[in-house]
Amino acid sequence: MEKINNETKVPDISVVILCYREGRTVVGFILEMKRLIEERGLSYELIPVANYYENGGQKDKTPDILKELAKRDSHIIPVSKEKHGGFGWDVRSGLSIARGETVAFIDGDGQMPANDVVRVYDELVRTGSDVVQTFRVKRLDTLQRVVISRIYNMLLKILFPRVTVFDANSKPKIFTRESLEKLTLVSSDWFIDAEVLIQATEQNFKISQIPTVFHKNKLRPSYVRLGAIFEFIKNLISYRFRR
Repeated sequence: MEKINNETKVPDISVVILCYREGRTVVGFILEMKRLIEERGLSYELIPVANYYENGGQKDKTPDILKELAKRDSHIIPVSKEKHGGFGWDVRSGLSIARGETVAFIDGDGQMPANDVVRVYDELVRTGSDVVQTFRVKRLDTLQRVVISRIYNMLLKILFPRVTVFDANSKPKIFTRESLEKLTLVSSDWFIDAEVLIQATEQNFKISQIPTVFHKNKLRPSYVRLGAIFEFIKNLISYRFRR
């Protein structure tokens, strides 16, 4: 398929890459993503999201790094604005400008392999699914992260038994354009992964899953803290009774 050469052509895939405070390390991930998608022969746009807090602390250089990268490559469309929310707010910031026939989002820290985006795209096409995501069969991160994830997935299944995915927070997630436009996402924190799956299940979307390996981040500690469990519980219960 032809690459995008003007703003009117709808790309085969848009990839939202979450880059909060990743700095220059995210450049390699973005370039690897670009290479893999081009090898697959897809037209594309990459949307790295580096929103930031204006809190008077040390300035996050990631937005400037992405702007420089975008000057050299029209496929890269960075989003960087003052944050008014957490992870979910960043995801929605990227999804809101994505133009692709399919739209994926993934963390830019390399713990999820860049090639997983191509793999979920191929699974979406092969199965005719509305949504495809990975599930982690092997995790090389901390025991704390493993415990948080298991508790969260257990609570999700108890409160929303129709949700049958194995690993709600695993990424990348990819959607067809039609299915994405049927979702009404409002979460501004880590709950957005569950919100996607709950709404997709309620609308009887075809959801597929493929296995992956979750790698260790050797450059920085995780942004997911133990207190996230209480945030998850609060959000799950609130969302359950709102529905």
